Amino acid sequence: MHSSADADDRRVAELLGRRPTGRYEVVVRRRDGDPVVIRNHPLLDDGTPMPTRYWLVGANESAMVGRLESDGGVARAEAAVPRDEVVAAHRRHAAERDAAVPASHGGPRPSGGVGGTREGVKCLHAHLASWLARGDDPVGAWTASQLGVVRGDYDIAPGTDATTPVARPVAAIDVGTNSTNLLVVAGDGSELLREFTTTRLGQGIASSGALNDGAIDDTVACLARYRSLATALGADDPVVATTEACRRATNTATFLDRAAAACGTRPEVLDPAREAALTWRGALGRLPTFDGPTLLVDVGGGSTEVAFGAADPVLTASLAHGAVTVTEAELHHDPPRPEELLNAIGHASDFAEDLARQHPELLAAGRAVGVAGTVATMAALDLGRFDPASIHGHVLSRGAVEDAFRAIATEAIGDRRHNPGLPPDRADIVVGGCCLLLGVMRKLRIEELTVSLGNVLDGLVVEQLRAR
Repeated sequence: MHSSADADDRRVAELLGRRPTGRYEVVVRRRDGDPVVIRNHPLLDDGTPMPTRYWLVGANESAMVGRLESDGGVARAEAAVPRDEVVAAHRRHAAERDAAVPASHGGPRPSGGVGGTREGVKCLHAHLASWLARGDDPVGAWTASQLGVVRGDYDIAPGTDATTPVARPVAAIDVGTNSTNLLVVAGDGSELLREFTTTRLGQGIASSGALNDGAIDDTVACLARYRSLATALGADDPVVATTEACRRATNTATFLDRAAAACGTRPEVLDPAREAALTWRGALGRLPTFDGPTLLVDVGGGSTEVAFGAADPVLTASLAHGAVTVTEAELHHDPPRPEELLNAIGHASDFAEDLARQHPELLAAGRAVGVAGTVATMAALDLGRFDPASIHGHVLSRGAVEDAFRAIATEAIGDRRHNPGLPPDRADIVVGGCCLLLGVMRKLRIEELTVSLGNVLDGLVVEQLRAR
């Protein structure tokens, strides 16, 4: 017997002795429908972080746990449950909770694991709630054994039980010139976690030809963290791919060795054609189907790719300049001088002009799609905010890109950082990326781009799912 939402609200408020200040849903009930565990949204209504995902509200269960804690239960649980199992439970809890934080949220985020703690055991109430809901909390299982609580005596909301046999999640990591990005999806293809971190692996490569030691350290640390997140969500070691920075660096092997040790998988250095094919699959797979040829433009950190085709790309081309590398090679002043901007645009203009001359069919594409950080940032500037839900599918006109270029190219970096919609960590490379995007749009006569947030990551996870 399940209660109505209004009845649940009244009963949960009664059980807690107050009305909840954030969104929640009842995920575990007694057989008579009475709420026992609620699952909290990771942010309260006022934006305050809520670290505890599962909250024990059942009157009888809360009272029993309270007596156990007063009898030294916390210390006994810590002694009885192996430390590595407790750590893994905290990571699973944090990964699931953090995946529910809206991608557009820019304020404080919840931290810690079960009960808000980072290690050890803090609150048996939270662990029992997690175990009743998910079934995979070892401290909660120990607590239940002490109290004689049996999961089979409760009704558990569909899709909550982590012990139900399902296809394991898959994970992919894309190590780009500017950022290192993670995607974890469930066995059914639904997204569990998508995370982006600016690691700037390709920093300085335009002049040195090698990967910077500090950037390697940052990227390897990020890979180790991503592996932990993927493992906590039940995925095997992630598939890892790298792109232009590793294609051109003289010390790529050193990075690949360290990356393999950090994430359990030796990264694949994608050649331009494979990178374009994966991006095509990932970007177009997240957009409505289109009957006709598509032109895809991908302005990354270290390279710019163009692909053309229908169901699959029949033509791919790559320019070994992206937002990071063209900035380092051409834009030496703040703000850039006019001749520097012309040189940066010229790289993409020459590349696109040669493509159009050799393949005039590109000019007749029925749809143009733009992907990666520069395109997403231009869309955010056009919208006035960086909101992924609004950016994906946004139609970005060439006029909007020209307007953005005129504004940001004349600003100093310090002023540019305050521009609405511009992520601060892209302020130093956004002008270079915009130069490349403009050069391609002008010469390939692209009047508007449909923005897709699908990318290499999406292509890699689809590849894994299809291989099963």
